[in-house]
Amino acid sequence: MLLAGLAAWLPGPARAQSAGSVTDLQLDMTSDGLFLSAYMDFDLPAQAEEALHKGISVYFVAEAEVLRERWYWSDKPVAHAVRYLRLSYQPLTRRWRLNQSSVPFTGVGLGVALGQTYEGLADALSAMQRIARWRIADPGMLEPGARNVVHYQFRLDMSQLPRPFQIGAMGRSGWSMSMTRSAEVSVAEPAR
Repeated sequence: MLLAGLAAWLPGPARAQSAGSVTDLQLDMTSDGLFLSAYMDFDLPAQAEEALHKGISVYFVAEAEVLRERWYWSDKPVAHAVRYLRLSYQPLTRRWRLNQSSVPFTGVGLGVALGQTYEGLADALSAMQRIARWRIADPGMLEPGARNVVHYQFRLDMSQLPRPFQIGAMGRSGWSMSMTRSAEVSVAEPAR
């Protein structure tokens, strides 16, 4: 009996902190610009999933920065692209909605955003985990022959959560989710 009482006080199996990784990052330089394709493998943090089931939207940011390496100074920023994602659960229809935009979501509305509805959370997460042919730099931005590095980051954006969640989530690892990856890209010199 005493053992059963002690077992009740012990914490149950905890869900591991949400860690993810960018498993595939491809850069494609064409005459139309520099395109990024990425595949990420992650699970939502437990608190974020719980908030979603309660009808609270959760926001994510995909960010790509192109830097030109310089030996004599810090690397020069060449291009910067950001994609904002908002995942929400609609309890009345029991569907998941994923909105994507190139500008942050505001309280006024979605602005210009691409929205898609999914039957289950797994389907919505699968769509979030793939980014295909995202143009991150215009064609003339990368200098031929120069070494360029692309830093890609995907993270949960706590700044767009409702204020009570921002305050309660500060410093708590259960809300953290961030993954990064870098790759080099070079532009061939034009044939003479």
